[in-house]
Amino acid sequence: MYEFKSGFANQLVEYLNFREALGFSKEHAKVLKYFDTFCFNYFPDRNLLTKDVVRGWFSHDIELGKKGFENKASAIRGFAKHIGNGAYILPMEYVPRTKQFVPYVPTKAELVALFNAAENFKRKNEPFINNTLVTMFKLMYSCGLRPNECRKLETKNVSLNTGELLITKTKRCKERIVVMSDEMLNIMKEYDLKRNISVGTTEFFFVKADGQPFSVQSFRNIFGKCWALANPDVESHLLPHLRAYDLRHCFASTVLHKWIDEGRNLYAMLPYLRAYMGHERLDDTAYYIHILPERLLSSPGVDWDRMDRIIPEVNIWTN
Repeated sequence: MYEFKSGFANQLVEYLNFREALGFSKEHAKVLKYFDTFCFNYFPDRNLLTKDVVRGWFSHDIELGKKGFENKASAIRGFAKHIGNGAYILPMEYVPRTKQFVPYVPTKAELVALFNAAENFKRKNEPFINNTLVTMFKLMYSCGLRPNECRKLETKNVSLNTGELLITKTKRCKERIVVMSDEMLNIMKEYDLKRNISVGTTEFFFVKADGQPFSVQSFRNIFGKCWALANPDVESHLLPHLRAYDLRHCFASTVLHKWIDEGRNLYAMLPYLRAYMGHERLDDTAYYIHILPERLLSSPGVDWDRMDRIIPEVNIWTN
């Protein structure tokens, strides 16, 4: 737990302990530590969460060129709702606008090249790493898993009989069941046999030679190396930026393409995709329609006026 020193210190500790008791992740702690430091430096005598304190924090970070305002808004709203007593709650529609990140959605050929690079990836004292990486990449792509959900997938939550995955290490600490395709299930079974021979029974399904899962940074670095190896003829500064998380975006893109080809009603199908991917809100799922390639963007099956009502334009700091 971080050490807080502003006038909100006791309330911050109480709020974070409350979240932890409810089973939420600790993602708000780091953000609120920044808020605490800001208040200690600029509002040292304040212990009431007022509008000028909250918006002053955002304005300060905007001037410094910082990012991640959506997470900050979520954290400060949760804190305000917890302490109550007239605390200023940042309205949902007021979030400092930042340049929207558009994920890179690889082509089918690029995916194949990435999987081949992972299958041939080598690292000293890690003879099994290529099997682990290619299976992880394919699972994230075929099931739309977040990298964290894949890295921390526990062996006990993988049913190789039914093809079901119990996803517990989620963004909002909400469990969900994901069902693998028959092809992915066979890949997982093959990997399970090889892993048992190489490292034996382990708590986590995907592990290194020491039986432990990859760290966030290690997995991110390895993914970047595999992407570079998949494009040996492309100079590093010209190579599109692909993250492991983008395999999840690619999954959503593929599913929506399939539904368009089948003549499905996207609006009727979005709730199913939302549940499968573990989104909290429907607009998080609808977002994927806005990042799809030109082929889907020009489809008559997408009512853009309706989609814009699901994902409204944000107007900030007007009230």
